[in-house]
Amino acid sequence: MPVRLESLTYAVLFDAVGTLIEPHPGVAIAYAAAGRRFGSSLAESEIEARFRAAFARREAIDAADSTGQTSEAGERARWRAIVGEVFDDVAETDSLFEALWEHFAEAKHWRLMAGAADTWRQLDARRADGRRLVVGIASNFDSRLEAVCSGLPPLAGCPLFISSRLGHRKPARAFFRAVEVRLGLKPNELLLVGDDLANDYQGALAAGWQAILVDRNDRFEAARRVRNLMELVNAGG
Repeated sequence: MPVRLESLTYAVLFDAVGTLIEPHPGVAIAYAAAGRRFGSSLAESEIEARFRAAFARREAIDAADSTGQTSEAGERARWRAIVGEVFDDVAETDSLFEALWEHFAEAKHWRLMAGAADTWRQLDARRADGRRLVVGIASNFDSRLEAVCSGLPPLAGCPLFISSRLGHRKPARAFFRAVEVRLGLKPNELLLVGDDLANDYQGALAAGWQAILVDRNDRFEAARRVRNLMELVNAGG
């Protein structure tokens, strides 16, 4: 069901991975291809299961830290640990990590999700209370996201709020505060659209923002949610 934007919305910020963009080919395929180059014999299905488990463990570790502090070095260490957990049959895990880090830094290995381009363009053309609506990205990512977005029109040149640069990850309040300061807006004037219940939806609401959950597979209960991005612009408001 379409969700109408509130009249006091001056900025719509999207989570990146899983909301606007996704790896292409998928993570398991990319990991398997890189792993083979460094001597791994793990099957793609095993890699996918290991990746999901390793990623979930890192998310749990991050969630236990209420400050949500991070940095460029911290994000590299985080992904290095995940790669190390996935590949226990590779001797040169540092080299494998570097190969995967560079792989996911290239826009050609990502694609826009269904409806993302049209939704973005239509929102970017809107005006709110006589001024143009700010449309940007607020993501738990690192500086690679800038290069990725530059190769995926219409995201090129958009306002980017990246956790490794802000020093805090969602759902920490400090992440949202840093965005507010940079945009010069009050919490209730900002809307975060994301697919993660805790980091995006609940985190934004706790910070006093508006929030919409992208729930493509009907997994969650949320007062404001959409099943596809076009519902954000088909509401007519």
